[in-house]
Amino acid sequence: MPALGEIHSFGAIVFVVALAFSLAVGASKLSERFSVPAPALFLIAAALAADVFPTFGDRLSIRDVERIGVVALVVILYDGGARIGLRRLRVAGVPVLSLGVFGTFATAGLTLLAARWLLDFSWTTSALVGAATAPTDPAVMFSVLGRREVGGRTGTILEGESGVNDPVGIALMIGTLDFATSSHGTAWTIVREFALEMSVGLVVGIAGAFVLLWLMEHVTLPRVGLYPLRTLAGAGVVYGAASVLHGSGFLAVFVAGLVVGDRALPHKQDVERFFVSLASLAEITVFIALGLTIDLGSLPGRVWVDGVVLAVVVALVSRPLAVGALLTGSRLRVGERIFVMWGGLKGAVPIFLAAFAILAGVAHADVIYGIVFVVVALSVVVQGTTIPLVASLTGVPMRRTSDP
Repeated sequence: MPALGEIHSFGAIVFVVALAFSLAVGASKLSERFSVPAPALFLIAAALAADVFPTFGDRLSIRDVERIGVVALVVILYDGGARIGLRRLRVAGVPVLSLGVFGTFATAGLTLLAARWLLDFSWTTSALVGAATAPTDPAVMFSVLGRREVGGRTGTILEGESGVNDPVGIALMIGTLDFATSSHGTAWTIVREFALEMSVGLVVGIAGAFVLLWLMEHVTLPRVGLYPLRTLAGAGVVYGAASVLHGSGFLAVFVAGLVVGDRALPHKQDVERFFVSLASLAEITVFIALGLTIDLGSLPGRVWVDGVVLAVVVALVSRPLAVGALLTGSRLRVGERIFVMWGGLKGAVPIFLAAFAILAGVAHADVIYGIVFVVVALSVVVQGTTIPLVASLTGVPMRRTSDP
């Protein structure tokens, strides 16, 4: 019977997907015990699975990955903004904003020069590589810190920066792609696109947050389980409204989370628990999806070498120079500054941005995608694993927290 065969086939798919998520959840516990970031396990395991079972990756297009990434980032950024809240952000607002905005541009610019001078890429390809590798990743930062809490302003700076520089990096990448694909593109194209994305995203984020707050405070729902769903729907509306108006939906969602995060709202703990779980699911999904699009066996040796070179440049040159300069006037100790320099972990967002290059059809997009994957893999494995050690060496207090 055809219908019965369809049920059996779909049951096999459900079995494989559920088994993969079960293993991913177990890997999170493994990463906590051995200090290996869970995203590194998801990303590398998925890439290896795509090599062993090519049909996994063949069924997932870059367009699918881009859409999965958008949905995942909406959840992760709203959850991250709500976790931080405006009250915590005010304590470290200046360094967070300076690193999130100017630090992203500085890191992208220094990486651009390295790609041009060390790897002999064209200026356009170098600009795309620089824009893709500049942002840090909130999913990786929250995952690496996990049940560890960094004392003082240092943890707030790292978490806040990872939330701010994602919308900045995405707007910068979109502007760079407009420049690369337009016959009349100039540097003004990047500036104009960036200014439009940021300003519209900020306005929509603030307006959307106040609408959400009014609904949460004045409109009751018949069941407790509907409150988290209303918040999720609201975050989606904020993202969509900003995107339709040609603004940064990611900035809008993060800002909305920041504004809502501090308010005492009905069933707030239920909403928070829901978003923590959903953000974890989004993190697992996006890293597995990204890993499945990489064919490790077909990556040329030159891509591996270039990726390692850029990973070293980003970790030891571009970010330390940018962060060190921007934190010069801060009240952080030298050890805390070094920790922030080292804590700029890459993750799904850079690969997500590299996927934009493929979808835009720019020259050498496949090479850019492969190089960014190598940079991200080394960042989450090497830098992510050493975060507790670097915190200890620099005197930054890091303690384990327990769930209530």
